Amino acid sequence: MSHSHGNTPAAWTAVTVAMLGFLVGAVGLLMDPVSMVVFWVGAALTVGSLVVFAVMAKLGYNES
Repeated sequence: MSHSHGNTPAAWTAVTVAMLGFLVGAVGLLMDPVSMVVFWVGAALTVGSLVVFAVMAKLGYNES
């Protein structure tokens, strides 16, 4: 692996958004009754993290 593997603003932002998405999705599943709307918002955030990473990488934030 390279010296800067994963240590870029694009990577950190994408991971943070993905973790937030997992957290929101988990909260949606733990609600009583289960809130599928909250779950799907979390799923959308998780998938959206890939878009965030791609955009930030194109803008040059994927370089050390």
